Amino acid sequence: MTERLDGVIVATALPYTPDDAAPAGLRPDLDRYAEHCRWLVESGCRGVGPNGSLGEYSSLTDAERREVARTAIEAVGDNGIVVVGVHGVGAHQAKHWAEIAAEDGAHGVLCLPPTMYRANPGEVVEHFAAVASVGLPVMVYNNPIDTKVDLTPALVAEIAQIDNVVAIKEFSGDVRRVLEIREAAPELTVVAGADDVVLESLLMGATGWFAGFPNVFPVESVRLYELALQGKVAEARALYEPMVAAFRWDSRTEFVQAIKHSMDMVGRFGGQCRPPRGPLSPEQLSALEADMRRAVDAVQAA
Repeated sequence: MTERLDGVIVATALPYTPDDAAPAGLRPDLDRYAEHCRWLVESGCRGVGPNGSLGEYSSLTDAERREVARTAIEAVGDNGIVVVGVHGVGAHQAKHWAEIAAEDGAHGVLCLPPTMYRANPGEVVEHFAAVASVGLPVMVYNNPIDTKVDLTPALVAEIAQIDNVVAIKEFSGDVRRVLEIREAAPELTVVAGADDVVLESLLMGATGWFAGFPNVFPVESVRLYELALQGKVAEARALYEPMVAAFRWDSRTEFVQAIKHSMDMVGRFGGQCRPPRGPLSPEQLSALEADMRRAVDAVQAA
């Protein structure tokens, strides 16, 4: 097991097409999804991450969830890496999805602590140990906002001792965590998880970005990542600051709807979401579109 799960890996949004026989009348559009995955890698991103929260994994049937991951793996081929979301209520579900990801040729997996249950530290460690036992590189995902379980640097250091755990996607929004994790678990790759603190995280030593808004701005996101790692702070800030208002939508409740609408705005296809995600309100749309116009204007002027 040698795969490093760093670079810009895009948490891919999932397009749907109308189908009365599908749940909520929407069927995953796998052809369009494959094209999107190829486009992201061709635009310079290192890889894609199907079946994350942005990919609406919890709204998919089991069959759909596997087909989405297979589609990404086939579309990317040898041109990038695919890190499949294997989130589950318990270790047995998450391990099951990791086994399927391994069978289908994934390069690694992204895994939350147990969802829908506020696990204690011992249960969290056992959860990740079960997933890591499958043998794929594991990116642990700290999202205390959604899971109510905070993977503190001390707990991360314990998890990092598990064979095959190689990275952590840090989504607490607290950039102090980057240095704290690097001190507590220096062998672990720290991956920026929240788009609106990505520059700060990269400047503090994160070496990956598991990202939402590269669905919209892949070329510019890769450029931002490279500038930050090269220490070109002034150039990175000039690129980042006009975009960060849009990036803040990645940390809001309606981030899936916002990123999909932003894709529509730049000529990609975002489209609808499945329940429980409903449409953005008129007020939200107005605010998002203003933030996106600022970002698009800056990109076009560059």
